[in-house]
Amino acid sequence: MIERNLNILNNFNILYIEDDKSLLTHTKDILDDFVGKVYAVNTSNEAMEIIEKEKVHVIISDILLENENGIDFLRYLKEEKEIDIPTILITAHTDTKYLLDAIKLKVENYIVKPINIKELLNTIHDIVFPIIQAQEIQKNSNVIKMISAVTDGKQVEVIKYIVSNLDKNSIFTASYSDIMNEISISKPTLIKLFKELSEKKILVKTAHKTYKFNEIELNKL
Repeated sequence: MIERNLNILNNFNILYIEDDKSLLTHTKDILDDFVGKVYAVNTSNEAMEIIEKEKVHVIISDILLENENGIDFLRYLKEEKEIDIPTILITAHTDTKYLLDAIKLKVENYIVKPINIKELLNTIHDIVFPIIQAQEIQKNSNVIKMISAVTDGKQVEVIKYIVSNLDKNSIFTASYSDIMNEISISKPTLIKLFKELSEKKILVKTAHKTYKFNEIELNKL
């Protein structure tokens, strides 16, 4: 059995639509212990007001509400308002029509009453977990970009020095010490940068302390 880390739920908000006030209160009290915020309402009109004002990550809705239908509300959200929020439908019935309608609307899950709280929490977890993963990927991407920006900054600084000291044949002649006297950079870092520039064919070593600068390859970066 897969053990889910339900602690991740505390960063997400739930909109819960249920016309049975007793059930609404009972389930909300349990969800409050796990998720960030529970917006508990009895009607789709109240639900719409919440969606327009608050950040909602997951909707939990009973199918048969008083004088209305949870599936109709979901269809209205998706097709009329173009709002796509992951949804869990709850019902006391197992009518095939409802199930087919839920499938057509790409509902994340369909839970039959009485509500199994563990099943509900696991379903919420499975819905928000990909969001967590996407956030982590974005964080890692940002870190990589930041590291890349620092590296590129050093490369640009060295390249500027090289360009300013090119002869008419685009030949650069200098030792590491010459560069370090002009630019605040350590020798290991400088050697690493020259290696990268060489691998990218921006600088081609032609002799001792002598390099051919390749502007065409630089512009490809």
